[in-house]
Amino acid sequence: MPRTRVLLSIFAVCLTAHAGQALNYEFSISLDGLQETPPVATPATGTGSLFLDDTTGNWTASGTFQDLLGTSNNAHIHGPAAVGVGPAGVIVGLTFTPGVTSGTYSGAGTFTASQMADLLNELYYVNIHSTSFTGGEIRGQILIVPEPSTAVLVALGVGWLAVRRRSIAA
Repeated sequence: MPRTRVLLSIFAVCLTAHAGQALNYEFSISLDGLQETPPVATPATGTGSLFLDDTTGNWTASGTFQDLLGTSNNAHIHGPAAVGVGPAGVIVGLTFTPGVTSGTYSGAGTFTASQMADLLNELYYVNIHSTSFTGGEIRGQILIVPEPSTAVLVALGVGWLAVRRRSIAA
């Protein structure tokens, strides 16, 4: 029983530490042609990250792309649209390496409260457009990366269940 109290105490401290604090979210982006709607047959891929301050709405994004069939001619964040749904409207343009088959993209700005809600609900995606696929050659949904404290809370919960199960079996 003492183990249960210790685990519950740690859990409570973790919850208290996060209550009322601003959060900085990290998102990952993995782009390919299969995520386009309809899917595009291309060897092109890309990766990226987006960071959001949920208090100010400030965000930054950056990433790379490679092996486009056409040369790059645009890059945007689109939404709101769930995985496999779309295409959706442009939320914001991104800076990108123009006229190449491999390059980088980036952007920064401030999202409104409504836009932050859509982003946190994973309803935004990055789209790299090319001369071969003007509607977008590769697309990647912007997906939230679980914060370490969430992983710790899950581990504590699993540990607590294991301890409880042992004490019931004994």
